[in-house]
Amino acid sequence: MDCIFCKIDKGEIPSEKVYEDDDVFVIRDIDPKAEKHYLMIPKRHYKLIDEMTDADAAALMRGLRKIPSLAGRLGLDGGYRLVINQGDDAGQSVFHLHVHILGGQPLDFPDLKK
Repeated sequence: MDCIFCKIDKGEIPSEKVYEDDDVFVIRDIDPKAEKHYLMIPKRHYKLIDEMTDADAAALMRGLRKIPSLAGRLGLDGGYRLVINQGDDAGQSVFHLHVHILGGQPLDFPDLKK
């Protein structure tokens, strides 16, 4: 498998993990869209939500529930936005499900109409 996130998890590509447990790890996004932009990445590889098993969903939920306790350390005290892109039309560029955590500034909601 040639997945960048799987390689980061295995230590084959260096990256500073700002958080890690048995289910997920969190890294800084290399192309930030906000002052603070992190990625929460499940350790098990799957591309889309509909490919998740019940165990995967439980692991992802445990990761999501950890975010509030990380917010202060990550500079997200004023709030944050969670985004999961699913598929090409949504802009998914790495095909390993991951959650964008954006904050550190007031965030507008984009006008998606073209």
